[in-house]
Amino acid sequence: MKLLEQRILSEGELLSGNVIKVGGFLNHQIDVGLLLEMGREVKRLFAGEKITKLLTVEASGIAVATAYGAVMGLPVLFAKKHGTSNLSGQMLYAPTHSYTHNVDYNMVVERRYLSPCDRVLVVDDFLANGQALCSLCSLVEQAGATLVGCTVAIEKGFQSGGRMLRERGVRVESIAVIDRIEDGKIIFRD
Repeated sequence: MKLLEQRILSEGELLSGNVIKVGGFLNHQIDVGLLLEMGREVKRLFAGEKITKLLTVEASGIAVATAYGAVMGLPVLFAKKHGTSNLSGQMLYAPTHSYTHNVDYNMVVERRYLSPCDRVLVVDDFLANGQALCSLCSLVEQAGATLVGCTVAIEKGFQSGGRMLRERGVRVESIAVIDRIEDGKIIFRD
């Protein structure tokens, strides 16, 4: 999606370790109009899939998934990174590692919000190594629900996450795919 690519190039910041900061419009300050436009693209990409629910993880995935849910008319469920006192009943857990924060944690959702009759689209802001998406897919599997696929705003195509998920047979649709970073410049995949 050219609109997102243009925003990444004009407002994104390339930090050390190939970290791409898009806090000015995607995951700190939110450009709601941009997210709604991205949601329309995701709706088009997954037309006919009879999705019943979107699943993401706190915190950065929530805004993206909520915009998509608004466009698609679907509920959004987000996995919490830690059990809290307001969770009750039977839980589903999936361990994951955050490379951004260099910490391990268990994603958790209440089982009552994910059922075998659900057709789930997993949503996140970034795909790099794929750990978060794999853990979200595990939650869908544990619930006996159907995984329709995964969608991310930005995929770092030069890292292994997208390839790993696709090799497992998971449909992955990315709004923007960064092919490589060359001489301090972001190059998108055609």
